[in-house]
Amino acid sequence: MISVKNNNTIVLTYATLLLLALIWGSSFILIKRGLDAFSPLQVGTLRIAFAFILLFPLAIRRIKKHADINWKLLLLFGMVANLLPAVLFSAAETGLSSSLAGVLNSLTPIFTLIIGIIFFSTPVNYRQSFGLGLGFVGSVMISLVGSSGGIGEFNFYVLFVITATICYGFAGNMVKRYFMNINSVTLTSFTFLTVGPIALIYVFSSDFTDVMANNDKAWSSLIYIFILSSIGTAFALILFNRIIQNTSAVFASTVTYLIPIAAIGWGIIDGEILYPFHFAGIALIIAGVYIVNKFK
Repeated sequence: MISVKNNNTIVLTYATLLLLALIWGSSFILIKRGLDAFSPLQVGTLRIAFAFILLFPLAIRRIKKHADINWKLLLLFGMVANLLPAVLFSAAETGLSSSLAGVLNSLTPIFTLIIGIIFFSTPVNYRQSFGLGLGFVGSVMISLVGSSGGIGEFNFYVLFVITATICYGFAGNMVKRYFMNINSVTLTSFTFLTVGPIALIYVFSSDFTDVMANNDKAWSSLIYIFILSSIGTAFALILFNRIIQNTSAVFASTVTYLIPIAAIGWGIIDGEILYPFHFAGIALIIAGVYIVNKFK
């Protein structure tokens, strides 16, 4: 159950969750299109840089009201919530389909709980432990599916997504522990104020300008990344932080139940193929996430 004030708030909370799932479920195909011209590091840092530029005016207008904010903690939050996952997902999709990256993102609630247990004293019961196990078995199954659909060699690109979901697990718990008294727009804009300059420095120290001048797909890739950043990063994170503040980190992370639907849909449209073992792994992950949340 979620803690909300009235029925209207409940409806709004679930509507926001559905919108967020649709936005983030579309992110993986946008990352894939960004990789048509740019490296994973460039896609990840461009994503952050665009969000930083878009949110900069909002951050500047709010600084005076939050002069005592812990900027070091915000920098850490920005790294685990934004910069590292953006790069990790881009790296993952150089060896993993966008649909499977979206599916593996469903591990976020599981790692939200694990990080909460280890670092934030979150209680756990045996049913949740069983759910954790199911989720891991599902992710291992997906990582072992070969190009012909059978069990093959371990796909180490899965580890990039798993690391990103661990980062998200830290970020969700940090919001609930340290940033509950900060407006979600303020929190998001301040976060990008810390990591945005880092991303910009990397972008312009790389071969970004050469790619823009010489790669025929550069402009289209840049547009896809801008859409990913403006809607899938800046706007979506405002929604996500608002959900966490209104409910809980674990409830907010259940958006990943719905993300695979959009991710798989886009992947199929783009010609990606899923095999029976993929769907078996997907089922185990979703079952694990369900159990983790149902028995919290």
